[in-house]
Order: sequence, then structure tokens, then C-alpha cells
Amino acid sequence: MSATGWEAVLTMPVTEDRDHIQGPADAAVTLVEYGDYECPYCGAAYPMIKRVQARRGRRLRFVFRNFPITTAHPHAEQAAEAAEAAATQGKFWQMHDLLYENQRRLRDRDLRAYAEELGLDVELFDQELVDHVHAERVHEDFMSGVRSGVNGTPTFYINGARHDDSYEIETLLAALERAGASERGTGGYRRATS
Repeated sequence: MSATGWEAVLTMPVTEDRDHIQGPADAAVTLVEYGDYECPYCGAAYPMIKRVQARRGRRLRFVFRNFPITTAHPHAEQAAEAAEAAATQGKFWQMHDLLYENQRRLRDRDLRAYAEELGLDVELFDQELVDHVHAERVHEDFMSGVRSGVNGTPTFYINGARHDDSYEIETLLAALERAGASERGTGGYRRATS
């Protein structure tokens, strides 16, 4: 009897010029999250990821991609577009953090208040949201997630392979440590699969 195993892998490689990245390019481990700003599970994962980043330091490169589940979260797509609009003004991570820290307040007026708080060009920000300038980017992230086997949020990939275990801090840290040890054993991180 033979068994066929199927492993979900990241289909769109991480690239410095496209992705939102925290951490060094040469980190042994890359953790990619597909997230939804209105998802309560993503909200619960947010502080855990912050703690994982603090514990792993320069040994971790963290990447965030948008996966708004609009059927369950009516404000998720607009929030993702707001994060992308902030990115064009160099404030992606600051907006990302505000959105997760204020998940219950994601209406247009709230997004505008966050843009003001971050010192963004609010007129440009508002216009980009009205015109859905960043909708295609959000859709690209979403479709890359679908092709990579994302079926809910948050979904994590460690060095290109989907992490199908808990994202509790100790479980995730152990998986990252195993991935780092594995990469050291193979001579380094395989960029083609990131």
C-alpha cells in the first residue's frame, strides 16, 4: 500500500521589493502570515507573533500578507487596503499594528483617524481608499494564499511550508527552531521556496 502525502507550500516566493518584511533578509527562518485584520484569531495571534519576534530576534524574518475573509468580516478588505495605503507612505507596520490593536474599530472614520495618528497625508490616504487603489494588491495576496493552501486565518508558513500546528508561542517557537536547525543542516535557507 502506498500513501500519497500532500504538503501545502508557499507558491509566491517572498521578495524584498513586494512583501512587507520585518527582520533580516539572511535570517535562517522566514515566517509568513496570511492574516485578516478583522479576524479574532488573527487578533489573538498578533501579540504572540510580537513575542516570537522578540525571542527570535535577528534569526527571524517575518512577512505579512493580506487574506481578508469578506464573507465573515465586512471591514477586513477595506482595512487591508488601508494598510497598503499606509505602506505607500512608509507606515505599513505602524498601520498593521493599529489595525490589530483596534480590531473592533475598522470603519472608514476609524481608518482615517489612524492615518491622522500616524501623520499620513490623509487626503491622499482617503482618495486611495475611495478609489480602491490597493484592491489589486490585496487580491494578489489573497489569491497567492488560496494557491498556497490557505483555508482560514491566520495561516502561517515556515520557510515555505505551511505550519499546521498551533500558533501558541511555545509550539511556534519550537517549529521555528526545528526549521532553523534544518536549514543549518542543509547549508542555508532555500530562497526559491520562500
